[in-house]
Amino acid sequence: MSTYVYGITAASHPALPEGMGGVGDPARPVRVLRQGELAAVVSDAPEGLRPKRRELLAHQNVLSEIGAAGCVLPMRFGSVAPDDDSVTGVLDERAEHYLERLQALDDRVEYNVKANHVEEAVLHHVMAGNPEIRALAEANRQSGGGGYEDKIRLGEMVAAAVKAKESEDGTALENALEGAADAVSVGPESTGWLANVSYLVKREAAEEFLAAVEQVRKDMPHLDVRLNGPLPPYSFVEPGPAEPAGTSAGGAETGTR
Repeated sequence: MSTYVYGITAASHPALPEGMGGVGDPARPVRVLRQGELAAVVSDAPEGLRPKRRELLAHQNVLSEIGAAGCVLPMRFGSVAPDDDSVTGVLDERAEHYLERLQALDDRVEYNVKANHVEEAVLHHVMAGNPEIRALAEANRQSGGGGYEDKIRLGEMVAAAVKAKESEDGTALENALEGAADAVSVGPESTGWLANVSYLVKREAAEEFLAAVEQVRKDMPHLDVRLNGPLPPYSFVEPGPAEPAGTSAGGAETGTR
């Protein structure tokens, strides 16, 4: 039977709660595979696993339980290896990398920050900061709305100014928060957000980071800032060398944003 992998820890990590269940219906019992100084938290992989809400929550709950007791290198939902031996083989092969990551991420959590513009507020900013746009808008207003070409020109100018403001605000948000974090991982641009950034934060510095997020909300009220965390440090595992051998259900891999 194939093996579902939740995360990787040190072999000395505290034991899991007895009877803990993971993905599947019924939930598959969670167990630990040890290899040298490392361990993988796994269960049997159910057939036909899909990223439904129940399964996603089960995966996250296992990682939360592990992370509460010590550092874990989390795997994305759906990480599946052919069997237990494949998992322990990767632990042996990648031991140096995993041990380095466990040390680097010890006592740290991830916070993900996403942001978008509040439409009316950003349009006010754009109008207030661009005399040419204000002048054309006023001219159109006085002429009863303006001609077709003037309307098109105004729309293009506003769209370009908003796009520039997105880039400016995304950089400003990242810069405002990076000082309260140990590391930063910027998500892909094609996410529908002007900013999608993950921050690696020491647990003891979490209040400082959360205060920095609140300050950003006060300083940039034209942004809708959304915070998710604390999370296991998905974005800082370095998925290339850390990914287990085998297949992944639902296109999953190490790390997430």
